[in-house]
Amino acid sequence: MDKYSFLNAAHTAYFADLYEQYLENPDSIEPSWRAFFQGYDFGSENYGMNGEIVEGVSTQVPEHVQKEFQVVKLIDGYRTRGHLFTKTNPVRARRKYAPTLEIENFGLSQADMDSVFSAGEILGIGSQTLRQIVNHLENIYCDSIGIEYMYIRKPEEIQWIQNKLNINDNQPKFSADEKRHILKKLNEAVSFETFLHTKYVGQKRFSLEGGESLIPALDTLIEKASEYDVKEFVMGMAHRGRLSTLTNIFGKSAKDIFSEFDGKDYEQEVFDGDVKYHLGWTSDRTTDSGKKINLNIAPNPSHLETVGAVVEGITRAKQDDKYPENPSQVLPIVVHGDAAIAGQGLVYEVVQMAQLEGYKTNGTIHIVVNNQIGFTTNYLDARSSTYCTDVGKVTLSPVLHVNADDAEAVVHAMLFALDFRMTFKRDVFIDLLGYRKYGHNEGDEPRFTQPLLYKAIAKHKNPRDIYAEKLKAEGIVDDAFVKKLEEDYKASLEEKLEDSRKEDKTVITPFMENEWVNYTTVEEDKMMKPVDTTYSKEGLSKITDVISTLPSDKKFIRKISRLVESRKTMFDEDKLDWAMAEHLAYGTLLEEGYDVRISGQDVERGTFSHRHAVVKVEDSEEEVVLLNQISDSQGRFFIYNSLLSEYGVVGFDYGYAMASPKTLTIWEAQFGDFSNGAQIMLDQYISAAEDKWKLQNGLVMLLPHGYEGQGAEHSSARMERYLQLCAKDNMFVADCTTPANMYHLLRKQVKANFRKPLIVFTPKSLLRHPLVVSTVDEFANGSFQMLIDDASAKADRIKSLVFVTGKFYYDLLEEREKLERKDVALVRIEQLFPLPTDDIKAVLKKYKNADDVVWAQEEPRNMGAYSHMLMHLDEAKSFRAATRRPYGAPAAGSSVRSKKRHQEVIDFVFDKSKNNQY
Repeated sequence: MDKYSFLNAAHTAYFADLYEQYLENPDSIEPSWRAFFQGYDFGSENYGMNGEIVEGVSTQVPEHVQKEFQVVKLIDGYRTRGHLFTKTNPVRARRKYAPTLEIENFGLSQADMDSVFSAGEILGIGSQTLRQIVNHLENIYCDSIGIEYMYIRKPEEIQWIQNKLNINDNQPKFSADEKRHILKKLNEAVSFETFLHTKYVGQKRFSLEGGESLIPALDTLIEKASEYDVKEFVMGMAHRGRLSTLTNIFGKSAKDIFSEFDGKDYEQEVFDGDVKYHLGWTSDRTTDSGKKINLNIAPNPSHLETVGAVVEGITRAKQDDKYPENPSQVLPIVVHGDAAIAGQGLVYEVVQMAQLEGYKTNGTIHIVVNNQIGFTTNYLDARSSTYCTDVGKVTLSPVLHVNADDAEAVVHAMLFALDFRMTFKRDVFIDLLGYRKYGHNEGDEPRFTQPLLYKAIAKHKNPRDIYAEKLKAEGIVDDAFVKKLEEDYKASLEEKLEDSRKEDKTVITPFMENEWVNYTTVEEDKMMKPVDTTYSKEGLSKITDVISTLPSDKKFIRKISRLVESRKTMFDEDKLDWAMAEHLAYGTLLEEGYDVRISGQDVERGTFSHRHAVVKVEDSEEEVVLLNQISDSQGRFFIYNSLLSEYGVVGFDYGYAMASPKTLTIWEAQFGDFSNGAQIMLDQYISAAEDKWKLQNGLVMLLPHGYEGQGAEHSSARMERYLQLCAKDNMFVADCTTPANMYHLLRKQVKANFRKPLIVFTPKSLLRHPLVVSTVDEFANGSFQMLIDDASAKADRIKSLVFVTGKFYYDLLEEREKLERKDVALVRIEQLFPLPTDDIKAVLKKYKNADDVVWAQEEPRNMGAYSHMLMHLDEAKSFRAATRRPYGAPAAGSSVRSKKRHQEVIDFVFDKSKNNQY
């Protein structure tokens, strides 16, 4: 008989292996199991040390041995499933789960409750009665905190968590002073909301009522983090509780919030502002121990979870810039809603970044303010998973579910999360189970859709009153103390309200103002002024030598070696291509002390194999990055192939650029229209952030665009969408046709003393086109040209003046040469926004003999730049438009049909009689 036959198969293998390991080397197993096996000598009873039956001894396994293992299984049950049976829901009965943790489900009975079991050693409490073991397990796993962690695959993390849980039975232990401080912060949270509710009746504020314990938890987190030498926090949260967090944690004056409620105009004329619960804030806080911590709460739009990606990017930029030796000194916190974290795919994208080299931030503390309801949608209709936080298991992160009414448990859980993050540099999730007192916003009537729930909420005490009663029962505070806390805080709010009403205008403090101290805000006229982007030929030559020389002691694929060496050849032959434009732009900026960060799908090599910024050693895949070998004093070159994400990665890189204006931050799409997966980032941040939040941002988006017969999804970068978003001074949009212009455009982006997002429609076929080359002198002494006139055209002979942008120019140039049409001038518009209208008008004046002025584009008429030209240039209304017909899809899937349509447009450019467009 096998001595383990009383166990099920899974446990048999586990315990048998563990016990044999113990017999062979006791020190090789974890201490708690070693103590357990030492507490009972299996070898002396029925079996030899190797498990053989000892002659003359009954083969019946002793009952108490079986019971020991059944207690072990009970412990395992609590560890894996205890979170299902907690007291974490303050206003609803918990869902029922089966099987339960009743001891009978583990082969035990009430008769065993006072029997002593060595299995208690596993819990670190020594041999104890079953009653004591169950009480210990109930306290740890089934009280106000439930924890999920047994899926973690690193034994040292599991052991760390179990050791933490065993301390004080996972029950909070705070001093009287600490408890009074928790009550003080709870009072601020409750009183702030009730004050607003009486002073601004019916106004939206997305109150924290039902989740007020978030405030003391965040307060404790900041204080404790300073002991870990955390220097900066970057926080992202949606609306609920934001105003309270700004005032009671981040130090924003209630006076400013009252001004925002009063709807006053803004101090700055060119600033349109945003609703109060979207605005960001930056402040410095001195902790109780005298340490200074920088606090940032990022501005956010209404689009759920969008700010999470931005927060991670801001955090990483700060870590790279200020704390490269200890990135953990910047701590990101993302506050989610329960419906949002479960329903928004962006959360998964951000979670998947957590351990990736190009995006990791040494662990994020995720907090869910769990109202158990969306706008009107019950949680059972909001997800299929058991918990809203189940996405956290993707990265095997521990998840703590906490009753938001138990303030001490919430603070205790937050301290656990901080300790885990700082120890293991990984994400941790806190699910703060509360409720929402007034519905989605304060003008909503929640009883329409959840009448039973809101009857219960109406009778429910707020967390401050619950906690005050607890402390009074403990003799720590009395009624007078609680009353004074409330009266003093409300008096301070009344004073701030009175002060705010003396102000005529609202002052908005810019987010992260210190990082932007040397940059100015500019309008369109300044955007059009030239920026000096020259760089000496000698300097370009030195950089070329570095980026064209691979290490001689390493073996590379022959084709790669030739490609890298060809960079030097191009320079010597005075024919620099698109890849060299990029490399030399990056190299010169690095040499001038700027950093460069590029991320996106397959950017290291480039989707079209033109970049090869990272070169792999053939036999080891060691990475060689030549741009990091330019000089000892250069800036840093970061380039990362991203995960297959657009929304999350664009958000991350936007956040990075927001926090690091001295870095050329680039996101490149695999194909241009793939950016439509990040449309929310474009609409809410890239095009609008300066108007809404006073935020400059220099993010560059490289979008491959051009009609080469590759079908609907690989042709158009949807330039019409970006152009439709353009207004006044919110971004640059360019469609370059020469390497030199691309080189100067990238340099200009960093050399200017302001930042605007830059959208660049980049080529595919032009990357290796023999005509798409520039001279070294054009790089060294040139500048960015918003418009390129036709150098070969003789103005008085021109009958047809054709305006064109991007790759289509070369198609038209080829046709013009084939037709030998010297009466046609091809003028390239390289900057589509701000549109160089003065330059265009000068060209129209120059070619005054042209009786046919054409706007030519390869895109369908309802796409591309045609409508943009009509909107921004009055003269364009008289242009003859040569375009594809309007279509729903950007391009045809059939290469034959695509070529036919393309040729029709070209034919019409040169012969208006061939107008078969309509």
